Amino acid sequence: MLARVLSAALVGVQAALVRVEVDVTPGLPAFTTVGLPDSAVRESRERVRTAIRNAGFAFPSDRITVNLAPADLRKEGTSFDLPIALGILAATGAVTNGRIGPFAVVGELALDGQIQAVRGALAVGLACRRQGIGTLVVPVENHTEAQAVDGLRVLAAPTAAQPPPLRRRRSLPRPGQRTISTLRTSEANCTPSARSRSRPRARTTCCSSVRRVGERRCWRAGWRRSCPR
Repeated sequence: MLARVLSAALVGVQAALVRVEVDVTPGLPAFTTVGLPDSAVRESRERVRTAIRNAGFAFPSDRITVNLAPADLRKEGTSFDLPIALGILAATGAVTNGRIGPFAVVGELALDGQIQAVRGALAVGLACRRQGIGTLVVPVENHTEAQAVDGLRVLAAPTAAQPPPLRRRRSLPRPGQRTISTLRTSEANCTPSARSRSRPRARTTCCSSVRRVGERRCWRAGWRRSCPR
């Protein structure tokens, strides 16, 4: 499955938006990062893998390909750790979109899942405002710096366990498990009188427990057919 998360790369004193594309497909376990990354970006796969596991998520044992677009722009630093991790979680279905509109993400991950500060948060905020991105997710230490940009909503992310722009996917009911949606409307939302009418009325009579020749016991005695009465 393919997922896309916006981030940014520093170009001198300015920043340019970068589209982090993550594709998770069945195959031999591999983690490949393309798009002109430097050594710090390539090393992010080890930080991302360990941080996702320590944050309480399952890391996929599949082939993971990360593309940082545009591919002709040099990507440096550790600010792509968090967007890569969110892209993996979104591609595997572990988290879903929180419906807050377009957003960008920067942040470095520690091995325990904590999100650490990065440089250039102000420049990233200015780039988001120029490109019409209304929300920026930054580490807690960069929150005050990014808030200096007018007209930009800034969210602080302390750990990768609860990313602000996304939310954990609710566990699906097991096969055969009854939920409110599977109950009949007459049983889930009705008055006692309507509920009693929707259920079959129990029999109130029973024949003798003595079995005679040619007779069958009633339903209380465990026979399928009712008594001749």
